[in-house]
Amino acid sequence: MSVKVEVFTSQGCPHCPGAVAVVQKVKDELGDEIEFEHMDVNENMDKVREYGLMSVPTVVIDGKVEFIGAPTEEELKRKIKKRQLLNSH
Repeated sequence: MSVKVEVFTSQGCPHCPGAVAVVQKVKDELGDEIEFEHMDVNENMDKVREYGLMSVPTVVIDGKVEFIGAPTEEELKRKIKKRQLLNSH
């Protein structure tokens, strides 16, 4: 079962491209283990309200806000592995 990773960004955000790059790199490495969605906050206001997002970039994993700001690759992989373990039980 794959883990869904959503990255919320906005145009003009200086840190957002870095967050997207980290998630894309981890996605390339883990392949089918994760499903990656890049979400612009201005185009996805329902999700922004649903998750109660207040800043960008924000990384949501399986519906739970996990990072406000850009995670490192190691931090992201650790959270994904933890979520995979939780999903397998």
